[in-house]
Amino acid sequence: MLPLTDSPIARDGKILILAYDHGLEHGPVDFEPVPETMDPERIFETATHDAVTATAVQKGVAEAYYPSYEDETNLLLKLNGTSNLWMGEHDSAVNCSTDYAAELGADAVGFTLYGGSNHEVEMAEEFREIQEGAREHDLPVVMWSYPRGQGLKNDTKPGVISYATRLGLELGADVTKVKYPGDPDSMEHACAMAGKTKVIMSGGSKTDDRAFLETVEEAMSAGASGLAVGRNVFQREDPESILDGLEQVIFEDATAEEALEASGAEAATATDD
Repeated sequence: MLPLTDSPIARDGKILILAYDHGLEHGPVDFEPVPETMDPERIFETATHDAVTATAVQKGVAEAYYPSYEDETNLLLKLNGTSNLWMGEHDSAVNCSTDYAAELGADAVGFTLYGGSNHEVEMAEEFREIQEGAREHDLPVVMWSYPRGQGLKNDTKPGVISYATRLGLELGADVTKVKYPGDPDSMEHACAMAGKTKVIMSGGSKTDDRAFLETVEEAMSAGASGLAVGRNVFQREDPESILDGLEQVIFEDATAEEALEASGAEAATATDD
């Protein structure tokens, strides 16, 4: 396991990833609330905010846009992903190698594992190749650990999320990204189950500023090391305000209330919709 103390994707051991793999995973629908976000340059500009420790994108976006921002942002290259047009059992195509990620200047790589899918065995074997290849380049590995499949009825059940974080530890991830299991006690158990693997929360669908920051506060107090967030940032007309608030909660140990007061994020909510 790689220590992240001096890693570009962490700040004081904590992480805030601005995720922008949605164009592949979700399609154009995620850009409809703020149409300008279909342009990756807007996201890379947002990622220059001091709170953002890495920007997660797919290979094509990295090739086309990251060279213009490599001095201002850190690149987390997502190595697999599948479109929302795919209607089969949960799986994810490997679209990039660790060698090519290193050539593009990535500071870390990311990989989705659907534990519980009928394709879990093949995905775990693909993750092994990615993880061992990343070690050759000293690149941290972030696992999007999303239990899904025909036999899984509740992918945010506390026991399922704890299993998801444990998969990250057992398979060699340095950071595991999971959904919030609903309450601080369940999140604390999930973080403990991860051992030395850092756990970060998935940002999920857009909510109002207060609710979102309160959930992040709960996750951090329960032992999470940060957040990977997309829609809850880029679907706002003023993403900088919510990033100001997240910086307070994640890196300054502020409460959601203190962050709202300091950042003015809640005031910005009124103009978002």
